[in-house]
Amino acid sequence: MDFIDFLFNSVNLITWKQLVMIGVGILLIFLAIKKKMEPSLLLPMGFGAILVNLPFSGVLNQTLGNAISAPGAIQWLFEVGIEASEIFPLLLFIGIGAMIDFGPLLANPKLIFFGAAAQFGIFITIIVGGFFFELKDAAAIGIIGAADGPTSILVAQILDSNYLPAIMVAAYSYMALVPSIQPFAIKLVTTKNERKIRMPYNPKNVSQLAKIIFPIVVTIVSGMIAPASLALVGFLMFGNLLRECGVLKSLSETASHTLVNLITLLLGITISFKMTAADFVNIQTLIVMGLGLFAFVFDTIGGVLFAKFLNLFSKNKINPMIGAAGISAFPMSARVVQKMGVEADPENHLLMHAVSANVSGQIASVLAGGIILSIVPLLL
Repeated sequence: MDFIDFLFNSVNLITWKQLVMIGVGILLIFLAIKKKMEPSLLLPMGFGAILVNLPFSGVLNQTLGNAISAPGAIQWLFEVGIEASEIFPLLLFIGIGAMIDFGPLLANPKLIFFGAAAQFGIFITIIVGGFFFELKDAAAIGIIGAADGPTSILVAQILDSNYLPAIMVAAYSYMALVPSIQPFAIKLVTTKNERKIRMPYNPKNVSQLAKIIFPIVVTIVSGMIAPASLALVGFLMFGNLLRECGVLKSLSETASHTLVNLITLLLGITISFKMTAADFVNIQTLIVMGLGLFAFVFDTIGGVLFAKFLNLFSKNKINPMIGAAGISAFPMSARVVQKMGVEADPENHLLMHAVSANVSGQIASVLAGGIILSIVPLLL
């Protein structure tokens, strides 16, 4: 009888906000399984959202009788892996670095500027967000535009943003929605004839020495320009050095497969700690999600407009869609550009150019995060 009373008591304690968040969790699981939208992230996030919104959930810290504290597994993961050290996002960067081939970018280094141009939306969003939130929150929200989940988490955590839950969910949700959002943004500022522009691909040979030197140089230069970005850039470049050094193949494969999969799994379910009804269901969350979408769209538009600006002075025209690939969502954004190029002209293959811009976006997004971490604390 006591068990039945406890069961009914638990049901009665569920609030409408918790039911909303459980619904959000089920929606994320649906998108992961049925729509195959970033399932490695959305599925653990969705299931975690259910776990943390059940009354008396054992995945959160509980105070039992006689003030005995029972640690919750998901809360412990968050406190250790994100709150105390930000180690989960940083470890993920090692795996991402081991996955990326910077060869196409080194063969056509001018495309690195597209990565910088595609961060335009971040800084516009910080200005707009300043009308709604404190500077530290507006800055953290702006980073969503880079479509770089680990950087978004790191910046929001270090700046102690009040809206970390919404920022985390928005960043990873918009990463998953790249194939849906970017075509719309690209078509807003391009014509069909512009999308038909062909770009011949004549790659130069890039030596292994150049590929080894590149991550080292980028790390040193980034550390001099934006020291706060050193953890972000350094872990990314260390992963890439594992890939390119030629003597640590097994470690490189482990980092790019096993490590990435494991950390992505842990990060996805750890993020859900901040998806409780109390933290998430409010009007501010909707504003954060809206500003994040604004940042993402304008990052894409900024890259496209930069390419169109260069075409005013260039004899060999650049397909403006290449600029859209300058965001950090690798390789989804490059695939979007390739697909749209083929739709406009079946013989128009832009993948390698788009990949070059896309990997430059990886570097640019972490640098943008580092610049924000360097400047914003001085203004608070």
